[in-house]
Formats: sequence, C-alpha cells, structure tokens
Amino acid sequence: MTETLYVQLLDLTCGALLLTAVLILWRRELAMIIRVFAVQGVALAALVAVLAAKERSPELWAVAAGLLVLRAGILPRLLRRALTRAKAAPRETRPLVNVAASLLAAAVLTLLAYAVSQPLVKLAPSAATQAIPVGLTVVLIGLFVLVTRRRALSQLVGFLLLDNGITAVGFLTTASLGLLAEVGISLDLLLIALVLQLLATRMRETFGGTDLDELRELHD
Repeated sequence: MTETLYVQLLDLTCGALLLTAVLILWRRELAMIIRVFAVQGVALAALVAVLAAKERSPELWAVAAGLLVLRAGILPRLLRRALTRAKAAPRETRPLVNVAASLLAAAVLTLLAYAVSQPLVKLAPSAATQAIPVGLTVVLIGLFVLVTRRRALSQLVGFLLLDNGITAVGFLTTASLGLLAEVGISLDLLLIALVLQLLATRMRETFGGTDLDELRELHD
C-alpha cells in the first residue's frame, strides 16, 4: 500500500466514524440510530483493516474481522431485539438537549478534542496520530449522548459509541495492540451489553417502559 493511498483510506474511515457519531446525535428514531451505529461498526473495522494493511499484521486483520462481527453485527442485532420488545415509543421524544443545541455541542466537542489531543499528536507525528482527534471526538459525543438522552436504549447506544471512540484512539495511538487484549475488551463489552439489555427488559416488565423520567416520577 502506498503512503498516499494509506492516508486517503485513513481519512475516509475516520471521516465515516465522525459522521456516524454526529448522525447518532442528530437522529431521534431509535431504529435509525441502531442502523447508523452498525455503519459505524463497519467504519471502525475498516479503520483497523487499513492499519493492518499498512503494518502487514495478521493479528490486526483478525481484530478487524472480529470488530466487524461484533460492532456491526452482534451488538446492533441485540439492540434491534431490545427495541422490538420495547412497549414505549420507538423514538427519543424528550431529550434533555434539542437537535440544534446538540449539533452545536458536537461542533464544540470537536474543537475541544482537537485542542486537547494536540500534545499527544506532537509526541509522534504520523498519519495515524493525526487522526486521534477524530477518535476523541467520538468519545466525547458518545458521553454527550449518554448524559442527555432519556431512553435506556439511547443511553446504551451512547455508551457503545463512547467505546467505539476509545477503541479507535487505541488503535490510532498504537497499531501493535495485541489480539488477546482486543478480544478481552470486546468480550467485556458484549457482556455489558447483554447485562444492560437484561436490565432494560426487566424495567419494561416491571414498570412498562424504559423512559428514565417516567421511572423517577413513579419513584416519587
């Protein structure tokens, strides 16, 4: 792979990561959010595949395949199953922050990520480290989704979005991350997703929904 092609593919995959994060923040329909999250899983796997081609690393190719199966296949399927079983409205109707303010926040978080990550980028300048601000932006947007959405399923997507950003930063920082470490992280993530899905199911069975404001009112 030539250096020019490597940089172009890296920019393309990082751009897809950032775009899908913004789309998740923008959309309110839970089904659409899950589809966009699956696309982001493809973009993350493609990012690792580009690094694998550059490094000529069979381990990274295996990790890319695992990420594709987990982040673009298994996790979105679990989310769709949880959405199908939900009795509540299939959209985020009352987020704490409206669409316009959310998009403005995304722009601010992007600038913040670029500012904060500059010292890290300067430590080892390369095409991969130049893309670290994108991964950090995805982390911040995931955190923002996590704290501003009221549906349990939306918050779960925010958590998974945050994890995608952390994974991207990890691989952009050091492409030599071992296969065993990534498999362990992925298994932990899958376990957390299963536990959260179980909790959401129990909440629906007990209270009839997963809107956190409604649950607080019920408690009061």
